[in-house]
Amino acid sequence: MSMRQLGSHGPRVSAMGLGCMGMSEFYGAADESNSLAVLHHALDLGVNFLDTADMYGVGANERLLARVLATRRDDVVLATKFGIRRGPDGERLGVSGRPDYVRAACDASLQRLGIDTIDLYYQHRVDPSVPIEETVGAMADLVDAGKVRWLGLSEASATTLRRAARVHPITALQSEYSLTSRDIEADVLPACRELGIGLVAYSPLGRGFLSGAIQTTDDLAPDDFRRHLPRFSDANLSSNLELVAAITELAAIRGVLPAQLALAWLLDQGEDIVPIPGTRRIGRLEQNVAAAAITLSEHERRAISAILAASQVLGSRYPEAGMAMVNV
Repeated sequence: MSMRQLGSHGPRVSAMGLGCMGMSEFYGAADESNSLAVLHHALDLGVNFLDTADMYGVGANERLLARVLATRRDDVVLATKFGIRRGPDGERLGVSGRPDYVRAACDASLQRLGIDTIDLYYQHRVDPSVPIEETVGAMADLVDAGKVRWLGLSEASATTLRRAARVHPITALQSEYSLTSRDIEADVLPACRELGIGLVAYSPLGRGFLSGAIQTTDDLAPDDFRRHLPRFSDANLSSNLELVAAITELAAIRGVLPAQLALAWLLDQGEDIVPIPGTRRIGRLEQNVAAAAITLSEHERRAISAILAASQVLGSRYPEAGMAMVNV
């Protein structure tokens, strides 16, 4: 596994990370023993960058990772997030960036994870009611206390990034970035590069869309949250599949899977980008890891650019309420 520098002063992480959200919630039923097998196999393959959050499974995902960290802490660069508050039954309670909440959330995550220090601690969503300087100031206090090594933000705007970086160095920004979600290219990604902030790309396969495995909503479990995403609606899905078909055709010429070509394209956008595709299957994990070894030719770069220029992705990536929480 090749390695990449996360931010100008951050850790060295595997070029392909692993998003762990789906192991506890959102994508239908998951099997904990199978998830543990995937996590250990990822580490065996050289994937050292694991991503979780306190709201995934209402703490269950952090407790799952604790079982791996108990024996393999030195093998892991562990990222977790705070800020999206949920009740004990999973109900959404809003977003908080209040300093007292930052401290309490960090202590709770440390306890669930069974570790003394979180490697990379993100604010999951920016709280517009609290100045970012106050939130990042509280996060910086966690660094001073030895509870956190590096700081990150998620779905923050370029303006917020600049304000935050004046308080404390920001190592990484986590935002959705893929062949189907490229809005950060306009100003957020340039701001990251201006400030020396690494970009951690979540949903690099468009929530599985770019794998080609989803042809209709019937391919999704009844409790799969993608059923509520505009891009997966019956009104938009058939049109959006045209982009997948074009990528699949190009991938077949290269002799790789469409998901692998999509990940290779993302890695090709810059050495400062680290995708974190999620999976609950060892086979898919191995396919994703193999994508890190694919080098695109100039012909393939031009062909993908032509596909993107001719494609229009229909539907926003979240419903209206979710979109209000991104690029803040």
